[in-house]
Amino acid sequence: MKNTMMKVLTLLWFGFWALPVLAEEALSDKQLDPFILLPQLFRWSGLVASVGIIFITMLLLRFVDNVVKKMGDTYAEKRLTLLKFNAFFKFTVYFITIITVVLLSFELSEQILTILGGTLAVAMGFAFKDLAASVIAGLMIMFDRPFQVGDRVSFGGEYGDITNIGLRSVKMQTLTDNTVTIPNNKFLNEITSCGNYGVLDMQVAIDFYIGLDQDVLRARELVREAAATNRFVYLPKPVNVSVSQTIIDNYVAIRLRLKAYVLDTKYEKEFESDVTLQILEVFIENGIQPPAILHRTMVDSQHSNSDSTILVDKNG
Repeated sequence: MKNTMMKVLTLLWFGFWALPVLAEEALSDKQLDPFILLPQLFRWSGLVASVGIIFITMLLLRFVDNVVKKMGDTYAEKRLTLLKFNAFFKFTVYFITIITVVLLSFELSEQILTILGGTLAVAMGFAFKDLAASVIAGLMIMFDRPFQVGDRVSFGGEYGDITNIGLRSVKMQTLTDNTVTIPNNKFLNEITSCGNYGVLDMQVAIDFYIGLDQDVLRARELVREAAATNRFVYLPKPVNVSVSQTIIDNYVAIRLRLKAYVLDTKYEKEFESDVTLQILEVFIENGIQPPAILHRTMVDSQHSNSDSTILVDKNG
């Protein structure tokens, strides 16, 4: 079986890329008449069997998809493992189906391949150039694994969950419930950001801003407490709140950046909403105000044998 698959792959590669070199020689041979040999390309009985195989394969893949989805909903902790298995299973089934259909439907004799090289290889080479690149890129994705099925990924301005890795493309379900199809070869030259890489939990960063004259230490403690007590937080990993100054609309503010982990990537937005609402409430209760422009007034003051100027801050 292995030798047969290698032979078919070699013949296909030869047919798409090497045969154009022999095109002129093939066409000049009067004994290789395309109108005579072209009907010999197909095994008509095999074509019928191939249609049946493709139909059964589609039913099988749909059945496995439904089983994996139901099991993933029932056993949430195994969801990513099931999705990875399903992706590998699909990839394998696609590959075996293509090889089987080619073997059943076509007579891959030397003469037929030569005719194909002379009449179709150039046109098919241009037509399938991107497709071949996507298939090769799909193999690289499966083995190099920059991301896996179930991962939350940011790519090309899109952000969402990888739902399928196929021979030609990757499908992503965005947070706005759109299905985005990305050709595999796009991932070879562009940067991909993966939020969880094969695990359920994922770090979420949320920014909060307060004024320069507010109680920063108290605000930081309130943010940490709100995150640590949230129902979606994953406490085995740390909850951190960093403090820094930043400029918003040309004035300075204090930024509190919360970094915490959610139990599951699907809870990212629920966690963000819950924590934000709670922080807004406790900030009001504790009198912690948002950023505001501070107007500075010049006041003269006399000190021993010297004049100095004091800057007094007032909230505008």
